Amino acid sequence: MGWATRFLAAVCFFAAGVLFVPEAILGSPSGAGAVTAAKLAHLLSFATSWGAALWATFIGGIIMFKNLPRHMFGNLQSKMFPAYFTLISSCAAISVAAFAYLHPWKTASTVERYQLGFLLSALGCNLSNLLVFTPMTIEMMKKRHKIERDLSIGEEVGWSKNQLVAKSNPTLAAMNKKFGMIHGLSSLANIMSFGSLAMHSWYLASKIEL
Repeated sequence: MGWATRFLAAVCFFAAGVLFVPEAILGSPSGAGAVTAAKLAHLLSFATSWGAALWATFIGGIIMFKNLPRHMFGNLQSKMFPAYFTLISSCAAISVAAFAYLHPWKTASTVERYQLGFLLSALGCNLSNLLVFTPMTIEMMKKRHKIERDLSIGEEVGWSKNQLVAKSNPTLAAMNKKFGMIHGLSSLANIMSFGSLAMHSWYLASKIEL
C-alpha cells in the first residue's frame, strides 16, 4: 500500500491547498469548463465513497461474517480495510478540494460552510481509521487469533465458541475486551463518516432538478 499512501498524502495536501488558497492553486472558478470539471470530480468522488461505505458497512461485511470461518473473515478484512479506507479517504479529499474550489470559504454561504464541514469530518474520520484505528485493530486481531489457535477455536462461523471459552479463560476475555474497544472506535469513526456523507447527500439532492 506504499504507493496508495503516497497518492493519498498528495491528494490531501492538494485538498488543503484548495481549501485555504484556492485562487493560488486553481485560479478563480470562473470558467465554465473548470466549474463543470470540479462538479464532476466532486460528484464522482462523493458517489464512490458513499457507495463503498454503504456496501462495506451494511452489506458486504455482514454477509462475510455470517458465512466465513471467523479467522478467515478477520484475515480477509485485514487486507480489505486498508484498501477501503485509502479509497474513501482519497475520494473524500477530492470532494473537499472540489467543493472548496466551487464554494470558497470567504464567499460561501452558511449552508455551504456546513457542507464543507461535513466533508472535512468524513475525511478526518476516514484518515483516523486508515492511520490509527485500522492498524491497531489488525494488530490486536492477530494477537487474539494466536490465543484462539492455541485453544483450538476460531475456525467456526460466528462468536459462540469464543464467548463460551472466554468465560473460563481470563487471557482470552481480556483480549476480547481490548479488541472490542479498538474495533468499537474504528466502527464509530466509520459511522460518523457515513453520517457526514449522508448529510451531504441530502444537500446534493436539494440541488438536483428531475
